[in-house]
Amino acid sequence: MMTKQHKRAIVIGGGITGLSAAYRLKNEAAKRDIPLNIKILEASNRIGGVIKTEHKDGFVIEHGPDAFISTKPWAKELCEELGIDQHFIGTNSKVRRSFVVRNKKLIPVPEGFYMMAPGSFLPFIKTPIFSLKGKLRILLDLFISPKENTDTESVADFVRRRLGTEAFERMAQPMIGGIYTSDAENLSLKATFPRFLEMEKEHGSIIKALIKQKKKASQTTKDTSGPRYSLFLSFTNGMQTIVDTLANEFSECIQLNTTVKTIHQNDTDMSWQVVFDDDTTVETDLLCIALPAPHASCIIKNVFPTIAEKLNDIPYTSSTTVNMAFRRVDITHPLNGMGFVVPIKEQLNLIGCSFSSVKFENRAPEDNVLIRAFVGENTSQNIDLKDVVSEAINDVSGLLGIETDPIFTVVSQHHQSMAQYLVGHQNIISDIQASIKNIKGFTLAGNAYTGIGIPDCIHSGEQAALSLLNSP
Repeated sequence: MMTKQHKRAIVIGGGITGLSAAYRLKNEAAKRDIPLNIKILEASNRIGGVIKTEHKDGFVIEHGPDAFISTKPWAKELCEELGIDQHFIGTNSKVRRSFVVRNKKLIPVPEGFYMMAPGSFLPFIKTPIFSLKGKLRILLDLFISPKENTDTESVADFVRRRLGTEAFERMAQPMIGGIYTSDAENLSLKATFPRFLEMEKEHGSIIKALIKQKKKASQTTKDTSGPRYSLFLSFTNGMQTIVDTLANEFSECIQLNTTVKTIHQNDTDMSWQVVFDDDTTVETDLLCIALPAPHASCIIKNVFPTIAEKLNDIPYTSSTTVNMAFRRVDITHPLNGMGFVVPIKEQLNLIGCSFSSVKFENRAPEDNVLIRAFVGENTSQNIDLKDVVSEAINDVSGLLGIETDPIFTVVSQHHQSMAQYLVGHQNIISDIQASIKNIKGFTLAGNAYTGIGIPDCIHSGEQAALSLLNSP
């Protein structure tokens, strides 16, 4: 009896996307009774990419993302499949609000306000975040007709058109800047927040849509026992839980400190040759490149120059996070929220800040506080890292009433890690997807394509795995 021939698969990139792609390849191949040898190639000395948790003196410190959103199902479902959902923790239900900086003070975001528009009138009317003129302009959204063609509209243009300049500068810009580490002027609305376009189309008004959405959510909660999960989820021991669990599936298959220089496709059987920086090679039948777009572009430019050029059209930004530990008695602010965002108009060095040990339980020892500040690319270029930390501490201390130095700080730099979905992004992605659709045994995955969050990256990796196994 003939035995089935083993197939070879290589995933380039050991971040959450690459790990998810490898895991789905392994499990789906087993279901289909396809013998598959998998290798994960990672250029750095650790697996997990930007996801990294450090435990220090009783503090749980996140170097990268501190949670994932549960409304996008892919991360939650993968965790349930891995059996680590029992370690989920949600955000603190007692302080599920945030602040925005106005005149160097923290002002609570009005209840029901979502990103750019109010879903409740009374809290919105009372808030000092907007001037009277700004509030009246926001309410004009109730009467402005939808725009017919929004394909080339940026987030900034959309918010100004529907809700006015104050809504953008005082709320939408800092909220969106906290997600994309950018100022939203050139971000594509269709690629980043398509739900707002749907709201405009379906309800003729963002405010009307949010009010209806709030009523529906309230009714759902009354009719059921309530949602099982918090909107944002993490793990008791930090986000590295998911990375370590996935990596344990491939203990023999991960090669660290392995940089790929280029790839070639063999003319005879259309398999792939992966070339390392020392010019050694390895052969594979299936190849997934799960890297940031510029890195993927460098690897494929010799074999797919047109796709490489498209990948280079996707820009990336960098950011720095500064974790700070304090004694609780040294902070005069009540910390009665999860954190704050900072409008560009405030001219601070921060994009925003999370009150990590308030947001999630067990992130700091008793009577201590862990705070995480986010510094954007524009403020972290061409200056010493010590200055970045010093300025972040000064900004945080001024806003929270702190007069002592931190117990310690932990700094993390993320170079060119966040893809920017500029106007026209979806056209670029459509062209890339059309180009690779018929390339045998080859695919791309990551945060450059259809979403930047952890669930999006996991979904991208899983879809890449399925496309490889379904490849002719």
